[in-house]
Amino acid sequence: MVLALVSYPQAILLGLLQGFSELFPISSLGHSVILPRLLGWDIHQNDAYFVTFLVATHLATALVLLGFFWRDWVRILTGLGRSLQRREIGDDADARLGWLLVVGTVPAGLLGLLLEHALRSLFASGRSAAFFLILNGLMLYAAERLRRRAQASAEQEANDPGASDRRIAGRMSWRSALAVGTAQAVALIPGFSRSGATMGGGLLVGLSNEDSARFAFLLATPIIGAAALLKLPDLFGSDGNGVRGPALVGAVCSAFTAYLAVRFLMRYFETNRLTPFAAYCVAAGVAASLWFAF
Repeated sequence: MVLALVSYPQAILLGLLQGFSELFPISSLGHSVILPRLLGWDIHQNDAYFVTFLVATHLATALVLLGFFWRDWVRILTGLGRSLQRREIGDDADARLGWLLVVGTVPAGLLGLLLEHALRSLFASGRSAAFFLILNGLMLYAAERLRRRAQASAEQEANDPGASDRRIAGRMSWRSALAVGTAQAVALIPGFSRSGATMGGGLLVGLSNEDSARFAFLLATPIIGAAALLKLPDLFGSDGNGVRGPALVGAVCSAFTAYLAVRFLMRYFETNRLTPFAAYCVAAGVAASLWFAF
């Protein structure tokens, strides 16, 4: 009998946490480092079995995003197909958005493969994660302060996903997509948020909060999904011994909170900003830092 390395109560709590903190701009990786330290668990985020556990929860999050935006993905992939067939993008907004997502995905994927292990090993402590969580809050606040104001339009008020995609395709340049994709590399450091970096980058190039969130979730789907699929064999290998059952439970919990999170955030950002999340990150980071210090 294999001893469970992650208990089922731990798996439930970590899965619930992963689902919403991956999509909320508050750093799921940072919370997965800080929480076990605060609760005194003998879990370290660079342990092979824990990385394997996180693979399952990340895959669940990616599947939820794919399901939530599946109509949009059908339209975007159809647009990509049209552009390949015609050998031009032209004024096809779906095709342009698809290629913008490709441009944003490539640097994020390459930097993830090259730097993930080194950065996670270097900044694996709870104290460093709390410090970078504070910086994540400051990053979100700065993005709101320095943002280029998106112009309101009748399309935006119509709350039409197709109109949102047309606005993103029309306002974001290839260079901006590359920069936003590259900026996601900061999420390899526990404490920084992938969705926060993407949303902040979207604001800086002139997208609204709603459109920035939409682009962030579309961009996150292939990146999170591909990263999880690459490591999925580990779950069924020796690294998965003692965590497969808890990983399945954690994945179900992660899918549940991810679905609630994406539904909430897509409505929230229709009229609201990143500022409350910035305040939370600074407050939580300061509180965790004080806890670890004293």
